[in-house]
Amino acid sequence: MSYTLHPLKKQRLQRSELAVPGSNPGMIEKAADSDVDYIFLDLEDAVAPPDKVQARKNIIEALNDIDWKAKGKTMSIRINGLDTHYMYRDVVDILEQAGQHVDTILVPKVGVPGDLYTVETMVSQIEEAMNLPHKIGLEALIETALGMANVEAIAASPGRLEALHFGVADYAASNRARTVVIGGLNPDYPGDQWHFALSRMTVACRAYGLRAIDGPFGDFSDPDAYVASAKRAAALGIEGKWAIHPSQIALANDVFSPPEAEVTRARRIIEELRKAEAQGKGAASLDGKMIDAASERMANNVLTVADAIAAKG
Repeated sequence: MSYTLHPLKKQRLQRSELAVPGSNPGMIEKAADSDVDYIFLDLEDAVAPPDKVQARKNIIEALNDIDWKAKGKTMSIRINGLDTHYMYRDVVDILEQAGQHVDTILVPKVGVPGDLYTVETMVSQIEEAMNLPHKIGLEALIETALGMANVEAIAASPGRLEALHFGVADYAASNRARTVVIGGLNPDYPGDQWHFALSRMTVACRAYGLRAIDGPFGDFSDPDAYVASAKRAAALGIEGKWAIHPSQIALANDVFSPPEAEVTRARRIIEELRKAEAQGKGAASLDGKMIDAASERMANNVLTVADAIAAKG
């Protein structure tokens, strides 16, 4: 193992993440009573320019009026891009008026580490000025060719960054990919054309202690395709996926929750390795298969998620 290690910056249960437009107060209220782990209230792509100011006000009101923590929700805000004139007011108004209820800020279309530095500077000043009770995290959307070209440098950003998300739709547009389907597969491509991008982003996340989250799947009328997409992401090490429709929440929660049999086996791995350790052995066998220190690390990954789910209740 390298002497240079980057431990996980922040553990959060993020199996499912519901995207909720700030311009729709009714949807915000319904989201609060859903089974989703994570909610991001959106000010960016889901909100038309004439509605952005009102959407910001709606979000502030909802953050203050609903007891999100009591409902078991982690709350994020997707601000507008740094190339717009909406972004600074998104950060200032929301954090000054409701920052105590914000867990993370999702920064869209991050292309270079400096994009995060800009937001980090603003958040740090507001936290100090408003004496906010906790440190607000940042999450970055990797959804452009520039962002993917710089994903390792972005992941290595010091400070508040906790997670990277893969934004498949804008990424496809940025690369001029021949598709108009959000997250779906192109039958002309021999496999999953998003595999490389997801894998590269996930490696960058794990190298620098970040959570890795998959983005949207547009066809909410096709649950089987959503599940297949989520399973492909999970196989790479992704720990959660967006839901753009409430029907996708349970699907994401199921895919990214370790099955009971897997949890049981993980506990047995730890138990057998402790026995072997007591006997001065570095490896053991379980059900006819060798297990060792690497097995323990994999088992602990499973148990960390299982324990977080149990804690949520």
